[in-house]
Amino acid sequence: MRGVVLLSVLLCAAYRIALSATTGLLENGNFELAPSASSMNGTVVVGRYAIPGWENDGFIEYIKSGQKQGDMLLVVPEGAYAVRLGNEASIKQNIKVIKGMYYSITFSAARTCAQEERLNITVAPDSGVLPIQTVYTSSGWDNYAWAFKTESDVITLIIHNPGVEEDPACGPLIDAVAIKALYPPRPTNKNILKNAGFEEGPYIFPNTPWGVLIPPNIEDDHSPLPGWVVESLKAVKYIDSAHYSVPQGRRAVELVGGKESALAQITRTIVGKTYRLSFSVGDANNSCAGSLVVEAFAGKGTLKVPYASKGSGGFKRAALTFRAVSNRTRIMFLSTFYTMRSDDFSSLCGPVVDDVKLLSIRKP
Repeated sequence: MRGVVLLSVLLCAAYRIALSATTGLLENGNFELAPSASSMNGTVVVGRYAIPGWENDGFIEYIKSGQKQGDMLLVVPEGAYAVRLGNEASIKQNIKVIKGMYYSITFSAARTCAQEERLNITVAPDSGVLPIQTVYTSSGWDNYAWAFKTESDVITLIIHNPGVEEDPACGPLIDAVAIKALYPPRPTNKNILKNAGFEEGPYIFPNTPWGVLIPPNIEDDHSPLPGWVVESLKAVKYIDSAHYSVPQGRRAVELVGGKESALAQITRTIVGKTYRLSFSVGDANNSCAGSLVVEAFAGKGTLKVPYASKGSGGFKRAALTFRAVSNRTRIMFLSTFYTMRSDDFSSLCGPVVDDVKLLSIRKP
């Protein structure tokens, strides 16, 4: 028996080592390895394999940080270079993975001059269109996450601009593309909810301090935040303790889109039993000052939790007691208001939710 247990531990360790090989930047994921001079026509890339590590199709530009487009200064979030996808242009890369596993892609994207820019992300057979016209930070760059399940041990990631503009140089900028294996969490006897502390989630770049946007579930069949889905029109922001104030552990979620930014999980419950949903509400120490309110929903129970934020970090606990009326109960959180940072009126922010717990209790 001891030998079986040891073998299981060793296999698990080997499994995680194998997965760790596919966590982090993709090959030339930050585009710092430049095309050769002979593969460039001004800023336009010439040749399908001109960008090391990538295959490109269509009108692709190689952009240097500080480059200007008319009166607009083009800023690169990571390193010195990025790429721009023109009309119907795409970049793709083959990636070794483990068949049957879940992964998430994190990448940086920015609008340029088109008004309704979007990106089509594909890992066959999964595909999703991410709208990027809402800019959440004043830098113009946002990090996005998108998840998929593998059907082979080599997948092809395609990032495609489906837009058609009069000027092909109005397409979105792409930089810093990374991958991370996801481990689907399980409920425990200490918490019915899965991934209740948000510790399992997409890759967060260590040098881009603006978190990662988790898109609505209509854009992504597999959530990059295991156990949770975004049931709204706007994204929620996944943040880390290296750049923000987090109530518990290393990760949390910031509700940045008001009532259009709802985070939910459906969990098993027993009809007639009484449950207690507890959670932390705070601010991310990102100058999100003012009156913040989180609305919590559990079955037919609701609770509004006000939080007077000074924008400098901090949190408080709140709890909602409810009786289950179904064998499956939706737990949901949203922010009552849209909020802007007090030091930057062009950056959306909102209350932080973390350390969520759901347990059955004896009837009061």
